[in-house]
Amino acid sequence: MSVLIKPIITEKMTADSELHNRYGFMVDPTANKIQIKLAVEAAYGVSVKKVRTMNYGPSRKSRFTKTGVQHGKTNAIKKAIVDVAEGDIIDFYSNL
Repeated sequence: MSVLIKPIITEKMTADSELHNRYGFMVDPTANKIQIKLAVEAAYGVSVKKVRTMNYGPSRKSRFTKTGVQHGKTNAIKKAIVDVAEGDIIDFYSNL
């Protein structure tokens, strides 16, 4: 399985990438910072200065139905914020 799952394209991350040269990615929960750095450098051809990661646990939810209470949870995810060197940019829209 690949380390990078998908880029995070939101208003907040787009503003952060324009102002501070930071990009966000959803990554494999078992990947470490070194693997994320190497994967971004290989995929986009940029030099990475810093990688910050965030682990999000599953959200637990319950529903009341005719047959009783249904319990479930969402998947746990990991996000990575990658600082790219000055002058390098990542264009997510070039493959569309």
